[in-house]
Amino acid sequence: MPPSPTRSPDAEPAPEPSDTSATPPTDPPSEPAEQSASRRASGRATGPHRWPMAWWQRLGAADREVLWLYLLTRIGVWTTAYCARWAFPSDARSHDAGPVLAPFQQWDWGHFLKVARDGYFPAQPAGEAGAGDNREAFFPGLPLLLRAVHWVVPSWGASGLLISFVAGAVAVVALARIARTHLSHADAGRRTVLFLLLSPCAIFLAVGYSEALFLAFALPAWLAAQRNRWALAAVLTALATTVRVTGLFLAAAIVVQFFLSARARASWRSLPWLALPVLPVALYTWYLHARTGDWMAWQHAQERGWRRDFHTPWDAWAHTWQAAFTPAHSTTGYSLMFQAELVAMVVGVLLLGLLVLRRHWAEATYVALNLWALGTSYWYMSIPRATLLWWPLWVALAAWSIRVPRFKTAYVCLVAPVTTIFALTFLTGRWAG
Repeated sequence: MPPSPTRSPDAEPAPEPSDTSATPPTDPPSEPAEQSASRRASGRATGPHRWPMAWWQRLGAADREVLWLYLLTRIGVWTTAYCARWAFPSDARSHDAGPVLAPFQQWDWGHFLKVARDGYFPAQPAGEAGAGDNREAFFPGLPLLLRAVHWVVPSWGASGLLISFVAGAVAVVALARIARTHLSHADAGRRTVLFLLLSPCAIFLAVGYSEALFLAFALPAWLAAQRNRWALAAVLTALATTVRVTGLFLAAAIVVQFFLSARARASWRSLPWLALPVLPVALYTWYLHARTGDWMAWQHAQERGWRRDFHTPWDAWAHTWQAAFTPAHSTTGYSLMFQAELVAMVVGVLLLGLLVLRRHWAEATYVALNLWALGTSYWYMSIPRATLLWWPLWVALAAWSIRVPRFKTAYVCLVAPVTTIFALTFLTGRWAG
């Protein structure tokens, strides 16, 4: 990310002066000072305030602006899904638009649903072994949470959307705060979130996929690491690792950040915490081995289902290029998505180069591990969707827009149509990465 004036991540916006002249004369009498101080220390609301509003009041004005932007984009996505349901039914002659939530229930959602509802190894009829759909490739964090929410929300589809909606709100607030630690511009946080929410694959933050939940753990974890709160960072990273294997890349980045910033002896006592994120992966690996006898069951499921066996980076590029531009190899829809894979890889390499140039070693570690994992399969798969997890990219774009004011307008005008195409592609059941 380009260097710019920074400010402390602990800085909070100054409280707005209250207008005491507007206070109704019917307000209850004020508490003694010692009782009021006691309430503030305990975190309870004071005076006429009530508990449900306490969390909202603890957010700064900048956070509330980010959440307003988030809500507007969610309404935009829901409107797009509603229109897609009516305008592009699976049968062009149909008079029935289908279930309301059907546009959101595509592709990987089916795997998460099956794991949440039936487990990884459901009972099979005699003579049949295993589920056969490679569901072991999906980490258990989202399915476990989905099952828990389903106890309260009867609809599986609504449960998945609710998880992503709440997780996305947490993620954008954390992303904005990260941006404000790097950029002193008053609008830095909102710009960063805008670039994320209008990015081509932003639809995946609004559906029952794992990206929003991962970011809800990963971004606060990174923010905690920036503030040298290593135990909290480790716990949040461990939670992120239950959702996606990308959590291990985040753990590696936090270890690098620790060695770059930990100087006091007290900080070094937190070092053992940084091993915690490995635990969820170890437990999941042990579980799969206990059921399959295969220590590499997760990797083998990836290979069977998505051709994620190892190939050199140049072979992966060549195979993807062939799929993108050889008409006999792929249908037009898949060819377009493979072209997007190539573009996303180029963006990732440029981002990595920028981070190395600016000596952001921890962020560079995170992006490099992502690129290596995604760029050494038979061909590229889901790299555009993975860009959602590259928070340094969105901060870098915000920094660029601050230096070049026209960039923000250009981004919105040029990227928003692509974002709509990706959204419609997914919502109508076609492959969108």
